[in-house]
Amino acid sequence: MGSMSDESSSAQVRLLEEARAKGRCATLGAYLRLSGPGWLQSAITLGGGSLASALYLGVLSGYRLLWVQVLAMLFGVVMLAAIGRVTLTTGQRPFGAIRDHINPVLAWGWLLAVLLANIVWTLPQFSLGTAALQQNLVPGIGAGTAVALILGLATVMIWFYDRGSAGVRLFEGLLKALVALIVLCFIGVVVALARRGGGLAWERILAGLVPSPKLFTRPAPEYEPFLAASSVGQWWRASIVSQQRDVMVAAAATAVGINMTFLLPYSMLRKGWGVAHRGLANFDLVTGLFLPFVVATGCVVIASASQFHTRFDAALAEDAAVAMEHDAYLSILDGSLRAGLAPDVYSERSVRPELRAELGEEAFEARLRAVPKADRRLAAMLQKRDAFQLAAALEPLTGKTVAQLVFGLGVLAMAVSTVIILMLISGFAFCEAFGVEPKGTPHRLGALVAGCIGALGPFIWRGEARFYLAVPTSNFGMALLPIAYWVFFLMMNSRSLMGAQRPRGLARWGWNLAMGLAAGIATLASVATIEKKTGTLGLAVAGGFLLLALVVRVAQKERRRPI
Repeated sequence: MGSMSDESSSAQVRLLEEARAKGRCATLGAYLRLSGPGWLQSAITLGGGSLASALYLGVLSGYRLLWVQVLAMLFGVVMLAAIGRVTLTTGQRPFGAIRDHINPVLAWGWLLAVLLANIVWTLPQFSLGTAALQQNLVPGIGAGTAVALILGLATVMIWFYDRGSAGVRLFEGLLKALVALIVLCFIGVVVALARRGGGLAWERILAGLVPSPKLFTRPAPEYEPFLAASSVGQWWRASIVSQQRDVMVAAAATAVGINMTFLLPYSMLRKGWGVAHRGLANFDLVTGLFLPFVVATGCVVIASASQFHTRFDAALAEDAAVAMEHDAYLSILDGSLRAGLAPDVYSERSVRPELRAELGEEAFEARLRAVPKADRRLAAMLQKRDAFQLAAALEPLTGKTVAQLVFGLGVLAMAVSTVIILMLISGFAFCEAFGVEPKGTPHRLGALVAGCIGALGPFIWRGEARFYLAVPTSNFGMALLPIAYWVFFLMMNSRSLMGAQRPRGLARWGWNLAMGLAAGIATLASVATIEKKTGTLGLAVAGGFLLLALVVRVAQKERRRPI
C-alpha cells in the first residue's frame, strides 16, 4: 500500500537503534516522536459510543462499574498488540493474508462486518457533533450547517492523509491534538467537581476500579430501598439488571470495536513500520490508546455518577401532567402502569399508545397518579439522559464556562475525531473489497460513502435522549467483534503466515492465553447480545457463517493435499 518511502522508514529504524544504544530516556523520546497509530485508535474509540456508555454506567451504577471500560480496553490492547505483531512481522495487508493463509470466508466476513459496523457507527457521531454545536457551542446554528461543517472538516483531513508522508504526519498531529483536547476537557470537568460542591467520594471511586461481576445479575445496592418500597419490585429489578448488562456490553464494545482491528494494521503499514518497530507499536498502544481512553471515560463516569445516580427530577416523579409528556419515562413505567390490568388491555412492548387509547386521557392520567411514589421515583431515576443534560446539571457546580463550553468542546472533538477515523477506515475497506490500492481517489471515494451516510444521522434520529442510541449501536458492534479476535488468534498461530517468527515456547503460551481469554470473553458477550436482540434466528445465522467457514477450510485442505 502507499506507505512512506524506504528512505523515511530506514531513517526511523536508524533513529530507534541509536536511541536504544543511548538508553531508556533516549528510547522513550524516540517512541514519543514516532508514535501515531495508537493515537488514531484513540480518536475512534473516544466517540459517541464510549461517551454514551460511560454516561449510562454512571447513571445506572454510580462509580461501581468504573472497572468495565478499563478491563475491556486492557483486553483490547492485548488483541491490538497481537494484530500489530502479525502485521509488522509479515508486512502484509491483513485482508489478503487472512484470505490466503486462514480462510476466505473469515476474510470476507471480517471485511463486510467492518464496513457494516462503520456505517452504523457513523450515524450517531454526526448526531452527537450536531447536538454539541446546537446545544453547547453555537446556539441557533442549523442542523444542515452543522453537518456540513463536520463533513467538510473530516473530508479535508482525509485529503491530507492521502498526500504522502507529510500529509500523514499532519493528519496524525491534528488527531493527537483532538484526543488531547477530549482528555483535558473531561479532566477539567472532574477537577471542577472536586473543588466545588462538596468534592467527590474518592474512596468509592477507587473501589469502583475493582471488578464486580455481580452487577451482571443484580442492581446496584443504592436501588434497594426503592425496590423494597415498590409494588412491582421484581419487575424493576429485572429492568435495571437488563439495562446494566446492555450498557456493560456497550462499554466493552466501544473500547475496541471491530473496525479498530481494521485500522491499526493499515495505519502501521502506511507509516512504513516493520519488525524493528514492534516495541514502538506496543508503547504507542499504551500511551496513545489505553491511557487517554481510561482517563477520558473514567472522568465521564465520575461526573455522571455524581450528578445522576439514584437522583431524579421531582416534577417528573410527582406530577402526572409532566410525566405524560415524556414517552421514555412512560415506557420505563410499563410494569407499574399495567399491573393488575387484563393482558388484552396493554401492549407487551409498551404502555403507549394502546393503554392510553383504551383508558382515555383522563383515566390514563388517573392511573399514572395512582402508581406508588416509589415506582414513579424509580422510573424518573432511570430515565434516559444525554451528555447535554449532564452539562446542564454540572453548571451550578462548575460554572457555565466549564459546563457548557469545555464540555461541549470535548463532546464535539469526540464526534469529529471519530467521524474522521470512521471515514478513513471506510476508504481502506472499500479499496480492499474492490481489489485496488488503498490510496488516492479510490480511498477518498470509499471514505465519502461512510461520511455521506453518517451525515443523515441528525435528520433520522430525533426525539428524547437520541444520545442513548449509541448504546444499541455499540451492542451491534459487540455482536461482530469475535470475528476479528478469532481471526487474529489464528493468524498468530499460522505457520504458513508467520514462518520462523511465530511465537514459541512460553511466549506462544502467553500470547495464546491472553488472546484466548480476550476472544472468549468477547464471544460470550456476543452470543448473549445476539440471543437477546435477535433470538434463535440470530444465533442460527452466526452458526451458519461458522459452518460455511469450516466447510471452506476443509475444502482448502483437500485441495492442498498431495495426490
